[in-house]
Amino acid sequence: MRAFMIAAASAAVLTLSSAAFAQQPAQFGTADQAKAMLVKAVAAVKADKTKALDMFNKGDGGFLDRDLYVFCFNNSDGKIVAPWQL
Repeated sequence: MRAFMIAAASAAVLTLSSAAFAQQPAQFGTADQAKAMLVKAVAAVKADKTKALDMFNKGDGGFLDRDLYVFCFNNSDGKIVAPWQL
């Protein structure tokens, strides 16, 4: 009987733990999400470079999602221009 109770309790803990983990948001973005952000960032820069850099620095407009963010650097001097916090 004791073994049955331990097995039942273990099964309940495992069931509840997996349900709790399934409800938590993903910690990292996927490669497809990163590519989608890149496409969106390129379009934003083409539309208005100054506004886009401001959005990148603030993380506005969906340009900061979990571990995904846009960064830019000046090719002539290698200076990072977004995010400016780096």
